[in-house]
Amino acid sequence: MKYNRILLKLSGEALMGERQYGIDPQRLAEYAQEIKQIHDKGVQIAIVIGGGNIFRGLAGASNGMDRVQGDYMGMLATVINGMALQGALEDAGMQTRLQTALEIKAIAEPYIKRKAVRHLEKGRIVIFGAGTGNPYFTTDTAAVLRGVEVEADVILKGTRVDGIYTADPEKDLTATKYDTLTFEDVLKKGLNVMDTTAFTLSQENALPIIVFDMNKPGNLVKVCEGELVGTTVNV
Repeated sequence: MKYNRILLKLSGEALMGERQYGIDPQRLAEYAQEIKQIHDKGVQIAIVIGGGNIFRGLAGASNGMDRVQGDYMGMLATVINGMALQGALEDAGMQTRLQTALEIKAIAEPYIKRKAVRHLEKGRIVIFGAGTGNPYFTTDTAAVLRGVEVEADVILKGTRVDGIYTADPEKDLTATKYDTLTFEDVLKKGLNVMDTTAFTLSQENALPIIVFDMNKPGNLVKVCEGELVGTTVNV
């Protein structure tokens, strides 16, 4: 395998499957099987999930809710998603640990970098919940931050599209896909890969980002094997 330790970033919306809201057990089971394929090949796996299928702090703020309060609600949504994915992974026969940036002793370990790395070294899948634990920071930023901290080789951003395009391929049929980009290319072209804070953190630490279609069976294994699936952003 090309990558020994990865940070997989999944959106909360991805867990909805065909539903309009919440969590689709079938989609969870599918993701668990995809993750199991690379786990069985010895890849060390850390995961960060968004919470948009349950609640978005920014959406709450736009409707008059206090932004900080909304962001904390969003963090709790990521913990719910983390627990759901943890259950699916364990049902598929993998050992997991859920670590959260907010302390919730009854259901998760507090995030401790050394402990997280030790779990990874022992072959356990570590799910990071509650974002960074701070309002105003997205789960994309949390993913890059945790990736840098646990010394992941790459950030794998699993999405509904198979890479980065010149425009939104779901809205513009003439959009073309990039196979590889540099961080500078993304900034110059104004492409939307991650929010600015997350992208800058990744760039400063020379941590590559691969955007790929997580919903296509076998793609996760191909990415970890080094196949040109999706779009790679690197220095």
